[in-house]
Amino acid sequence: MALAFRIATQSVGLSLSLLGWVLSIITTYLPHWKNLNLDLNEMENWTMGLWKTCVIQEEVGRQCKDFDSFLALPAELRISRILMFLSNGLGFLGLLVSGFGLDCLKIADRQQDLKKRLLILGGVLFWTSGVTALVPVSWVAYLTVQEFWDETIPEIVPRWEFGEALFTGWSAGFSLLLGGCLLHCAACSTPAPGASGHYAVAEMQTQCPYLENGTTDPKV
Repeated sequence: MALAFRIATQSVGLSLSLLGWVLSIITTYLPHWKNLNLDLNEMENWTMGLWKTCVIQEEVGRQCKDFDSFLALPAELRISRILMFLSNGLGFLGLLVSGFGLDCLKIADRQQDLKKRLLILGGVLFWTSGVTALVPVSWVAYLTVQEFWDETIPEIVPRWEFGEALFTGWSAGFSLLLGGCLLHCAACSTPAPGASGHYAVAEMQTQCPYLENGTTDPKV
């Protein structure tokens, strides 16, 4: 029962981490970090991501333009690029490390201590990946709110609002954090009796010949 619960916890934790990693990649390249709706022209909407800006017109469709220079970007977009790349890389490493630490994987089945350390390391990597995904998303959201309520900007000037990528990034970060917590809890829980069962069976097999002779003395 304990082994089944531990395997289920590991599976759910790894699935959540995988989901968060995929959402983090989508957030990195989705050009919807900010949305701008023009009151004067409701048929035209602007979106901004880490790599390009797009304008959506009802007659023309979507037209996008990549940013010309990395150094010309605002500081929040430059740092967000770096942190999102770091989050994706750490998430990938976490999937590799924690995958080899799963109990359902028969590789190094008798090295339970090694598997436990791999799960703990994978959980730490997922935590770090989740934090590095939440920081840029929350930073851009904070600056967007500040600019939206900035009283020094005339009311006639359009304001940027939250884009869909911000909500995707928050979902990615929290999924990675929760997945890492589940893996860490599974690793730190009481070891399942399956590992000790192998040693018990081996010990019984060594004692069987002595029991057949009616004595516990191996020399008889």
